[in-house]
Amino acid sequence: MKRFLRGVLCLIGGVLPLATLHAAERPNVLWFVVDDMSANFSCYGETTIATPRVDALAKEGTRFTRAYVTAPVCSPCRSALITGMYQTTIGAHQHRSGRGELKIRLPEGVEPIPAILQRAGYHTCIGSGLAGNPAAGKGGKAKGRSGLGKTDYNFEYDPAIYDGADWSTRDDGQPFFMQVQLAGGKLREGPMEKREEKFRGKVREAFGATTDPAKVVLPPHYPRDPVLLQDWADYLDSVRLTDRHVGDVIDRLKAEGLLDSTLVVFMTDHGISHARGKQFLYDEGTHIPFVVRGPGIAAGAVREDLVEHIDLAALTLAAAGLEVPDWMQGRDLFAKDYQPRTEAFAARDRCDETVEKIRSLRTDRFLYIRNFHPQRPHLQPNRYKDAKDILIALRAAHEAGTLPPLTEQLLFAPTRPAEELYDTRADPWQNHNLADDPAHATTLAELRGKLDAKLVATKDPAPESEAVYDSDMAEYLKKPDSIIEANIAQMKLWAAEGK
Repeated sequence: MKRFLRGVLCLIGGVLPLATLHAAERPNVLWFVVDDMSANFSCYGETTIATPRVDALAKEGTRFTRAYVTAPVCSPCRSALITGMYQTTIGAHQHRSGRGELKIRLPEGVEPIPAILQRAGYHTCIGSGLAGNPAAGKGGKAKGRSGLGKTDYNFEYDPAIYDGADWSTRDDGQPFFMQVQLAGGKLREGPMEKREEKFRGKVREAFGATTDPAKVVLPPHYPRDPVLLQDWADYLDSVRLTDRHVGDVIDRLKAEGLLDSTLVVFMTDHGISHARGKQFLYDEGTHIPFVVRGPGIAAGAVREDLVEHIDLAALTLAAAGLEVPDWMQGRDLFAKDYQPRTEAFAARDRCDETVEKIRSLRTDRFLYIRNFHPQRPHLQPNRYKDAKDILIALRAAHEAGTLPPLTEQLLFAPTRPAEELYDTRADPWQNHNLADDPAHATTLAELRGKLDAKLVATKDPAPESEAVYDSDMAEYLKKPDSIIEANIAQMKLWAAEGK
């Protein structure tokens, strides 16, 4: 009855198109949103492990080879995803912001996708996708709602935009919108010494053996250090566990007779958590897998055009038969009149206590990055990342003077260039900055101008005020933490010095 009344009220108000009358005929929509994971799947070229279930989705649907997040860390990425808006445009760009006394509210007219779908008659849910344990998942639960999956939105929202943790509680014949939240790369988090029982035991139980660190292929800017090799092997095993979870959900859809009437999307919220991955605008941090399968989606298709992760919001509304709002910056990738993007934009801002501002613009061939704090090092102090075994190992090798020259240059130079330019075809790992190369001066000037225009068009925000920073830092310091306190002091000192 509540669904009926909600639908009637919206129709009277002229909010929804006529297609809403036939909501039961619309496809269900299911998103897989995975934490901390790059495109290390067989269908994307990974050879060390096998990922049969995601590969099957790609074979039965459309795989996008050049999909990028607009923010390389969880909360701003997810804030952008759920609204179809750049996190910088809606003021949700600082990681884990709005947690203190000073809150973030969406611009007038902008609203989360679940709210729009709910008004259109969809049952909205967020959880694990597993019938036996629907709320399984790692942290970040919807505000005020226990038992729901990870949201991690930086802005204020009504938790009632989610009806529950699973589609099993919907009304008969009611279409559902399901966000399956998976821990992904976070499955292997924590001290490496404690992973043997908690993590690798689970991998052996599932697959019989763990990935051999000796077989790991690292990006060229990382040394073949035993700690880094073991961590990457553990990461690949988290990919295998994720792939299996995806298969379990697909099997459930099939068993319930829902698979053919469900639009399924698989993506991650940013790349691997590593020294140049998560939190940074290189491919290691922004390039993600993006696969779409379902009614009307071409099987076995591969698209190589540039895609931003916020496009998923528009794609979803269109699949549900709803108009894509004028305010939305995402685009319906399957619209008949779709014009492929000629550029992809991304932004990195404060992560926890660590103040930062980086912007990037990507074209078909080049990646341009602008560092707004070039007098600070690449690896600024950060409580979360510095506690990782891989960062501890890298810093120890730096202090010992044993790092390869490329690693030393990219990770531990005391300052950074104000601009970076990479030929992504010739240099896929973005190791060689061409910004000072006279042969690329024209390209540099062109992309500099395009980024300037993008910042204006997207209403790039002013720097965070000290009052807002202090408001959020108060949340981090509810439990005394000398490292965070020291890092906050360092941020304020650098700011006072104009760095």
